[in-house]
Amino acid sequence: MKKEMSSFDVRSIATELSSLEGAHMDKIFQWGAGNVLFRINVQGAGKKDLFFKDKKWLYSPANKPETPIQPTSFATYLRKYIDNARIGKVRQIGFDRVIEIELLKADSEYKLIFEIFGGGNVLLVKDGIIDTCLIQKTMRDRKVRPKEPYVWPQPRFNPIESSEEDFVSAFKESESDCVRTLATAVNLGGQYAEEVCKRSGVQKDLPASEVSDEMLSRMYAEVKDIVNHVIDVPETTAYLKDGKIEDFAPIVMTSHDDLECQRYDSMSAVIDAFVQQMKDEEEEAYVDPEVEKLNRRIAKQEETVDEYRTRCEELKRKAESLYTEYQKVSQLLEALKEQSAKLTWEKLTEGAMKIPYVRSIDPSKNKVTAEIAGETVTLDYTKNLDANASDIYQDSKEIGEKGKHAEDALNDSRAELAKRLKGLEKQRIANAGKAQPTKQFWFERFKWFFTTEGKLVIAGRDAHTNDGVVKKHLKEKDLYAHTDIHGAPSTIIKEGASATNEELRQACQFATAQSKGWVAAVSEGSAYWVYPDQVSKTPNPGEFVPRGAFIIRGKRNYEYHLPMELVVGEITYQGARKVMCGPAECFKDCEKYVVIRPGKNKSRVSGELAKKFNVPEEEISRILPPGEIEVVKEVWPKEDAEEE
Repeated sequence: MKKEMSSFDVRSIATELSSLEGAHMDKIFQWGAGNVLFRINVQGAGKKDLFFKDKKWLYSPANKPETPIQPTSFATYLRKYIDNARIGKVRQIGFDRVIEIELLKADSEYKLIFEIFGGGNVLLVKDGIIDTCLIQKTMRDRKVRPKEPYVWPQPRFNPIESSEEDFVSAFKESESDCVRTLATAVNLGGQYAEEVCKRSGVQKDLPASEVSDEMLSRMYAEVKDIVNHVIDVPETTAYLKDGKIEDFAPIVMTSHDDLECQRYDSMSAVIDAFVQQMKDEEEEAYVDPEVEKLNRRIAKQEETVDEYRTRCEELKRKAESLYTEYQKVSQLLEALKEQSAKLTWEKLTEGAMKIPYVRSIDPSKNKVTAEIAGETVTLDYTKNLDANASDIYQDSKEIGEKGKHAEDALNDSRAELAKRLKGLEKQRIANAGKAQPTKQFWFERFKWFFTTEGKLVIAGRDAHTNDGVVKKHLKEKDLYAHTDIHGAPSTIIKEGASATNEELRQACQFATAQSKGWVAAVSEGSAYWVYPDQVSKTPNPGEFVPRGAFIIRGKRNYEYHLPMELVVGEITYQGARKVMCGPAECFKDCEKYVVIRPGKNKSRVSGELAKKFNVPEEEISRILPPGEIEVVKEVWPKEDAEEE
């Protein structure tokens, strides 16, 4: 299956992206290990997306991927400098897997560079200096980090611009075979090297030094034919095996004539389909860890049961073999018993080994091993045949008992596995169309939200968690927020010492809205913030501090006219989708949210919001403020509304 984009794929994408020239940059998102999405305003065509997925697939998806609400520092930096920038030329650099996009602003020019090789990267370059980059690294020939000069990857052979003389020269200098020379020296890669060999009828394992001038001309002609098709008349084609995409290319590949072909309108369309296929396969390949554990246990138990069964049957055959050659065995045992009383161990051993069917003897243990009726049997020569047979049968019986216990344990494990699989199937059926819980994080024990700059704010749910949130989580660099309304939660702004005024107001608004002021349906309130050393559990003489309450000493920094209003919307945190409830400013980049105020019915609203955001109702009810709620505004993407 295809692992990465080829240079020809990159050329095809660069050609497609030239349609964005003259458009303007809009929002930029970044999440996970290496997903970056650029929203672009195209005059007359609306918004289009440019998606760099997993640092290896660059394309325009048919549908916008799920993006985080809180921008990362990388996305924030790009938004600051290239927001509304006009897109200039889009080009592939040489024949490398690198795409450069010119970005033009009134006072400056930037280059947005996508490196689709060596792990992938996105860089913003100004005047030849790296402004920022997704991944920082140091290599032998260049440094990729801010404030360093941007050095282009070492240029390689360019089959698009090369002459036939350049092509022949690359071959003449090669010490490898034909296909490897095409893949490396001529820079076609393995996929297209195989294609050129097949089209030109040249044996791919033929040493490059033995390729004739005529063969070289044929191969060069095929290379140019491929180049012309990719640039002038691309025929984007996917190659399928058992209904799944194995490979794709911007041309028809004769080397894939054993695979089913499917045409696509663009390189972006086929990459989009391929990426979705990989996502589906990952989901199908998921195996429940408990099922894996049970399967490993069962495999080990089956092996143990087989060993016991084999050993038991072997001992029975050995015992039966004694009676098959009863007379010979009896004579051997009698002779050895008699001679052992007369001879030294050495003499006894010497005499016993002269017997043709004796394999070994150990006088120190009174044991002799002999070949009896095709079985190798070890006997105690101080006992008669019946006693030896009885001992072997007894061993067989004991091993048989162990085998039975092992088989019972195996059957128990199989039953446990069947029960687990049945439960998973029931769960799968029950969950079909049912909202699944999102990933859980530690801060969800409290009320929570993230500020516009990404700072975590947590607040107690009750008197018990009010105590816990302060005692366990209020640190030196944090701030404490509270409102004078009775029943208000203790609220902490993590890393609040560096918070902006806007973030402090957001935390104060949150503390107000999560208080009983919401229950009372007041229209607005006030709250304050203080430093950690102003918060104490020690009362003044003669006073009492109830559970969940704290003494505040010193100046209180008030925020007034805080609206009794919150927003519920989707965010992405550490690559996971979450539904958050917080002040409206924290959702400025969100395209899917509702505005709530004190109102009519909490339970009905939480159920409706759970369906709308496709999460369990419990997740919604836990983040909502106390009291009754009314949805006063709803912002939802048009495409979602049409699907409903």
